[in-house]
Amino acid sequence: MRDRPLPANAPMAFLADIHGNLSALDTVLDELQRRGVSNIYAAGDLLLGGPAPVEVFKRLRQVSTKCIRGLSDNALVEVNPDRLAPGDEREREMARRFAQTRRELGELALKFLEQLPVKLRIPLMDGSEILMVHGSPLDPTTEITHDLSDEQIVRLLADDPADIVVCGASHLPFQRDLEDVRVVNVGSVGQAPEGTVAHYTIISPRMEGILIEQTWVDL
Repeated sequence: MRDRPLPANAPMAFLADIHGNLSALDTVLDELQRRGVSNIYAAGDLLLGGPAPVEVFKRLRQVSTKCIRGLSDNALVEVNPDRLAPGDEREREMARRFAQTRRELGELALKFLEQLPVKLRIPLMDGSEILMVHGSPLDPTTEITHDLSDEQIVRLLADDPADIVVCGASHLPFQRDLEDVRVVNVGSVGQAPEGTVAHYTIISPRMEGILIEQTWVDL
């Protein structure tokens, strides 16, 4: 039986949707180092989509990032590129990039992705708990987005007991307080819609109340 992790008592950085973008990841990591934040978590979609999947894989491991799997991570592990049947030119390019990424990553990185959990629970010093997922507690493939109603988000929370749900997938950061749960979507490091920034969130556990800072760095 695995021991429950010790409650977190230091600031934690939450990232998501790096998508193989090493330049954006390094810019965020440099800022976190400057701020003295060394506990780093990543909410999936780590390697597929950008020009440097292998380098991002190595960098995440170098800084001991605690990761979970996202949709594209699942695809890299489970989908045989030889069985893809792309239609138009855009789909053919996506299939080509997918196959190339799998070849570049090799067995070690694919095994790393395969062994990642789909959710991660982090106990905090005040007795509360963070749940990190890629999509939502109900379904890791279903995003919690800023334009959903409170009722729709509550359904996606699926009565999970966590006090804070950290997620990614939508690439747009936001916070929402719902009943006794705070939802924190941390946006995207590698594919932020703005195109010139990388999002990250810092959560600082405290006995007198948790601090949540959502911010970004310019690229």
